[in-house]
Amino acid sequence: MTEQADDIEVLDGALTWLQSGQQVALATVIRTWGSSPRPPGSLLAMNDSGQFVGSVSGGCVEESLVARYRDGELAGPTPTMVDFGVDLQETTRMGLPCGGRLELLVEQLTDPDPIKQLRERLRNGELVARKLDLISGKTTLSSGDGGTEFMLSETELVKTFGPAWQLLIIGDGQLAQHLASMALHLDYRIIICDPREDFAHPFPLANVQYSREMPDDAVKGLSAQARTAIVTLAHDPRQDDLGLSAALESQTFYIGALGSQKSAQARHKRLAYMGYSSEQIDRIHGPAGLHIGSKRPAEIALSILAQITSIRNGT
Repeated sequence: MTEQADDIEVLDGALTWLQSGQQVALATVIRTWGSSPRPPGSLLAMNDSGQFVGSVSGGCVEESLVARYRDGELAGPTPTMVDFGVDLQETTRMGLPCGGRLELLVEQLTDPDPIKQLRERLRNGELVARKLDLISGKTTLSSGDGGTEFMLSETELVKTFGPAWQLLIIGDGQLAQHLASMALHLDYRIIICDPREDFAHPFPLANVQYSREMPDDAVKGLSAQARTAIVTLAHDPRQDDLGLSAALESQTFYIGALGSQKSAQARHKRLAYMGYSSEQIDRIHGPAGLHIGSKRPAEIALSILAQITSIRNGT
């Protein structure tokens, strides 16, 4: 299940329980140390009957957390900090792997309307930032800026919901299909652009947008460019260079181009002739992908997506 789908499942569970009159709390992972299996921003909703949906530790602390909430120990009128795995004894008792430790924020949900509004905006494909005031417990919703995914300060917590990341693939073919299908599992919004009539795929992928625009127009039409990756796979310089030239003028976080070192050198010369500087052209990862000895299309797709993921995570 993808990250967005995980969040939606938690929100749906919380909303259903609230609308049925149950007491509901939302737990958010805010800090981790060591080998905690769930990253900051992970969510879990629980009710006073002992039911829960979502995960904050991959199964290590959920039982204890839900029991404490059911017994009235957690979630007062203001958000409550809960620390698991403080020492070796606690770590062993809770089952956190490898001495891991995590800190949670538990907030009592009392009104279904804010959750309903958030859910509706996500259903419309919006990027939404939910801000929680740690002093008052009040929440506000605003449009996400594509930059802040999760932020915690002394006074507020901000988590961005929605399809924040997108991938534009220029050129349709077997490799594009592999790359798109893999990226869907990482919650990317996928666009495959290929204006060539003969390259229309007979079996298009579900949940993928197909575009017949010229590649440069497809790039220029992108929103949230700072969270967009562009990969050219057309094997046709007339198509690839159109997309790459527009990408070099965009704010996309990743630009990749398929091809050998020889083709990368030829591409560099063509783009330089078009007036782009070496600094601009060096933004292109070409050949795209991490070097893992890839030969088959699925392996090449895996290497490209691994490189995109590495850069997205700042490593």
